[in-house]
Amino acid sequence: MTKATSAAIPLNEEELASIIKMPLKEARVHLASLSPQERLIWAYQNFGLGFALTTSFGIQSSVLLHMIKCLDAGSEIPVIWVDTGYLPKETYLYANQLSEELSLNVKVFQSPISPARMEALHGRLWETDSVKDLEKYHLIRKVQPLEEGLEDLNVICWASGVRGGQTDARNSMSLIDPIRGRFSVRPLLDWTPKDVFYYMEKHRLPQHPLFEKGYSTVGDWHSSGPDSNQTQGRNTRFRGLKQECGIHLPGMMGDGI
Repeated sequence: MTKATSAAIPLNEEELASIIKMPLKEARVHLASLSPQERLIWAYQNFGLGFALTTSFGIQSSVLLHMIKCLDAGSEIPVIWVDTGYLPKETYLYANQLSEELSLNVKVFQSPISPARMEALHGRLWETDSVKDLEKYHLIRKVQPLEEGLEDLNVICWASGVRGGQTDARNSMSLIDPIRGRFSVRPLLDWTPKDVFYYMEKHRLPQHPLFEKGYSTVGDWHSSGPDSNQTQGRNTRFRGLKQECGIHLPGMMGDGI
């Protein structure tokens, strides 16, 4: 599979629709009739060398990463990992474990601004209880590095493991959406936590080390916590200020620095 496009990226919605040769609405209906594995196959068949996965190596990341085995040359498909420089040590260890066990083609991208430099220039942006500061942090450490990775790898369509039940924003997402001039495919969008659990159990996939400590989601060490009686799921992230970092949402890109 070598299909790709020579068009300049990012693309507008009309250009994106021309690649899959059907209106976006029809593509969503078609994907809804497929299993998650078949959705991945569909995306790979349509985008070939322009297709990639993204991962956080978080609590449930192993499911989608395992599913790329259903694709031809699945071990060659780029798996984009944005390393913020603030991940828990357990996530780094888990990333190494999954990369080796699943033979992943991991491509790591980071902000050109080191954590120390960012803190010197802007302070500890996650501690101010300011949504504006948190959005600046996410732009510098997550969104911009992802965009650079997508551009560097000439990605037209990227798949992620987001599920509709995780946040209000994700509940309104579709199986395929244009985001910042590319397609985003969400093969697991309609899966429940039980679907994830049974898949991991069936395929004997390892759990993230922090799962046993009560985490149902994990990101940076300073913005993640275990579930409690008061706070659960994505509400444990980002000091409760936001549910999303912006990676999976359309929006304008700033300079971030």
